[in-house]
Amino acid sequence: MAEQFIISGFSDEIDESIDIQFKHLNSLGIEYFEPRGVDGKNISELSQQEVEKLAGKMNEYGIKVSSIGSPVGKILITDDFCEHFELFKKVVATAKAIDSKYIRIFSFYIPDGKYDEYRSEVISRLKKMVEYAENEGVVLLHENEKGIYGDVASRCLDIFNEIKSPCFAGVFDPANFVQCGQKVYPDAFDMLKPYIKYMHIKDALENHEVVPAGYGIGNVEEIIKSLKTDGWSGFLSLEPHLGSFSGLDNLEMGDDMKGLEKSSAEKFTLAYNALKEILNKLRKD
Repeated sequence: MAEQFIISGFSDEIDESIDIQFKHLNSLGIEYFEPRGVDGKNISELSQQEVEKLAGKMNEYGIKVSSIGSPVGKILITDDFCEHFELFKKVVATAKAIDSKYIRIFSFYIPDGKYDEYRSEVISRLKKMVEYAENEGVVLLHENEKGIYGDVASRCLDIFNEIKSPCFAGVFDPANFVQCGQKVYPDAFDMLKPYIKYMHIKDALENHEVVPAGYGIGNVEEIIKSLKTDGWSGFLSLEPHLGSFSGLDNLEMGDDMKGLEKSSAEKFTLAYNALKEILNKLRKD
């Protein structure tokens, strides 16, 4: 089990400080993280010097990267793409500097639900990014997210049908599907299973409240069990969202995460223990 599933996580939900993040990961025995917030700055905003400093901290604490938790593609489809593509190229350089094979991306927010109207532009932008990723030797992982083109399973599948590349795959986030009114299991999971390269571990209730894995209707245990049976191996990245954290306002366009208490090491640990409980149960089966 340990070799099949590797636990990682968005450690900026532990604390803003990268030292505190890494110390807590060390205390839990987690050897990977998904960098998003680093000492109060988004991973896409780090200078070359700050990236080098981060690499030094990683070496100091024995922490490696599972994927870059980038904000790429988390803009309106009507926003300027040239400027955003430069940000994307900077993120790719950061990924290579800290030895990350994967970069999490999104498929652009769609105004007023006009998915058909903007579909061709979404695909065009994603293809340009994937072509760049192929040349740079990194893999882009599309995450299903509320309000973007690939928010529900059918449109995620549309993207994967249009873009066939070894440098493009999917992040599967059960809670995000719940919050979009998408039935997660077996519907979304079976539809997208061939494209899942990476898992985000968070769960949600029918009212969209985020809860630890196994406590909502995202069928996290059933999904991991199916992946185990299929021999799938990869990262299970904790994205607890059990409280607010630095930079949340820049990441969430909806109101589901507003007004939460501050994130903490204790809440991250709660999310970790819930995942471990599922893995331990599956190990005994």
